[in-house]
Amino acid sequence: MTAATEHSVSNPFPQTLSGGLRNPLADGVGEKLLDYARVTDRSLTNVLASPLTGEDASAMVVGSDEDVVRAFDSARKAQRAWARTSPKERRTILHRFHDLLLTHQAEVMDIIQLETGKSRGSAFEELMHTAITARYYGNQAGKLLKTRKAHGALPVLSQTSVYHHPKGVVGAISPWNYPLTLAMCDATAAIAAGNAVVLKPDSNTPYSALVAIELFYRAGLPRDLFQVVPGRGSVVGQAIIARADYLMFTGSSETGKALATQAGARLIDFSAELGGKNAMIVAEDANVNAAVEGTRIAAFTNTGHLCVSIERLYVADKVWDEFVPKLTDRVKNMTLGSSYDWDIEMGPLQSQAQFDIAVKFVEEAREAGATVLAGGRARPDLGPLVYEPTILTDVPSSSPVCHEEVFGPVVVLQRVSDVHEGIRLANDSDYGLNASLWTSPKRAKELAPQIESGSVNVNDGFAATFASVDAPMGGFKQSGVGRRQGPGGLLKYTEPQTVTVQRVTPISVPFLPRKVYGLVMTIALSLGKKFRILP
Repeated sequence: MTAATEHSVSNPFPQTLSGGLRNPLADGVGEKLLDYARVTDRSLTNVLASPLTGEDASAMVVGSDEDVVRAFDSARKAQRAWARTSPKERRTILHRFHDLLLTHQAEVMDIIQLETGKSRGSAFEELMHTAITARYYGNQAGKLLKTRKAHGALPVLSQTSVYHHPKGVVGAISPWNYPLTLAMCDATAAIAAGNAVVLKPDSNTPYSALVAIELFYRAGLPRDLFQVVPGRGSVVGQAIIARADYLMFTGSSETGKALATQAGARLIDFSAELGGKNAMIVAEDANVNAAVEGTRIAAFTNTGHLCVSIERLYVADKVWDEFVPKLTDRVKNMTLGSSYDWDIEMGPLQSQAQFDIAVKFVEEAREAGATVLAGGRARPDLGPLVYEPTILTDVPSSSPVCHEEVFGPVVVLQRVSDVHEGIRLANDSDYGLNASLWTSPKRAKELAPQIESGSVNVNDGFAATFASVDAPMGGFKQSGVGRRQGPGGLLKYTEPQTVTVQRVTPISVPFLPRKVYGLVMTIALSLGKKFRILP
């Protein structure tokens, strides 16, 4: 949604938009969800237009520094009680949330689409990933948080255990491109670990977070444990950073660096998924037909509004002549539109700003001599923010579209001699979030680890790794710090504590004369290594 001037409005939830498109926030739904925003003064609102039609579709109250203070005060009280609950109790709530998401998927997806403009299929993928993550951490939290025995300094005499304590109140700042999953999945892990959460959703997409909060509360989660404070980053975001015990951020690399500096000044842990300029390599032995459809999905899912979306495409000379015409034809025939229908493959861009960025990159490339194989045009007949999925080739390497993140439906296609040149060019980037490699599974075992990226999908664009919730997801280089998903995605929200019970004598006080102690310990260390009884 496009933010307008902050002011109060009398009817922020019109029944329908142009073309008869229904507003899922009408009929009291929007007013009900507004009650879940932790904002005291409701006189100031942010009026939002839907990218589906460009018309005002809702309004959101604007939070203040004082609202954040109140949210953290009540969250800290709730967290102390929550920390005493068992993993089984937490699992029950997370499983209920999973079930409620699936039961109410139509309503949730409608709101996601209203705010983001994404296709129905992309909205469903977001909902499905959120449900899978809730189920995963519900099932795994008990195992991950269980007290673990560790090797002590001396066998028998030293008994060492590792405990995991929740951080306290986690501050989360989430983006607009995946407003459900990128808010809820991090929050789910933090809650499963025993924390409270204060969330600032992006100002353009607050209702996607609020509808999920409603389902969480219905699942039995204490209201003060997970709170949403909408508002400006300069106010609400800064207030969260000043009070959080841990900060989770998803957004641009430049903003991430600034927030990391602030977190460092407070000596709190920080995790961030940041930008990407993700590459796909189509090797000589690739299945061309599969790679064509895989490219279409990888580059244009969610209108390219995806941190792990493919924006650079390197195709081996051997398959170029077969691959390029097939890809061009497939992209030219994609179904575009602005609706809740399942048959739309790509929706509009999320805002006028993102639309203008995509146009700027394409026009700069054209002026530099690039060839437009597909797309490169606005489609106002389908919606004010619809832009055709675009394939560029013959792009000079100095052109910004070759190395700067577009975050839109634009991919640069380049011919390479072989897969090794493709890997070299893929690695020639400041980013390293996601990569895709199309080759035989046997060959991939050698090639994939050579790619400098936090995730590498073999014979898939991005979904294979992103859906593997038991594995870490994050970036190399400028693409992030820390990881979400997997065991580490939960344990990062805990403080590990080591407790060692020493028997007979303190380890720092030799129980023998010092020279004899030194000789005995030397023998013990040698035997420990030989018989592998020490770590």
